[in-house]
Amino acid sequence: MSAFLRDFAERFAALNKDNLELLGELYSDDVLFRDPLHEVRGLSEMRRYFSELYANVEALRFEFHGFDEVAPGEGYLRWTMRYRHPRLRGGAEIAVEGCSHLYWRERVYRHRDYFDAGALLYEHLPVIGSVIAWLKRRLA
Repeated sequence: MSAFLRDFAERFAALNKDNLELLGELYSDDVLFRDPLHEVRGLSEMRRYFSELYANVEALRFEFHGFDEVAPGEGYLRWTMRYRHPRLRGGAEIAVEGCSHLYWRERVYRHRDYFDAGALLYEHLPVIGSVIAWLKRRLA
């Protein structure tokens, strides 16, 4: 198990809307962050992205399940993200499983998240969610 990944995960899980200045302790100034919905370049853009993310949810937390270093300065974190948004699923908690692929030196300079965007967002939208549920049933 990687000490860097465990420390990163603990510090990342402690982030909230009131302490986003701590991103600079986790990420390099030239960080590239990507997930299925966004691509963000640079620490200042990342702060803006996280600020918007936390402003639009009622609750957001991460539980980390795996810390796998595959090479020096490269590894994966497996996680469950739990969040509540007032306009999704009646404000009930939504859980999404995913993983993060990280590259680091002293701090992370590349972060790519993998998760099901439908499970995160689309399945919980009133009209689109019904269509996605219907499609899933048809494909099964």
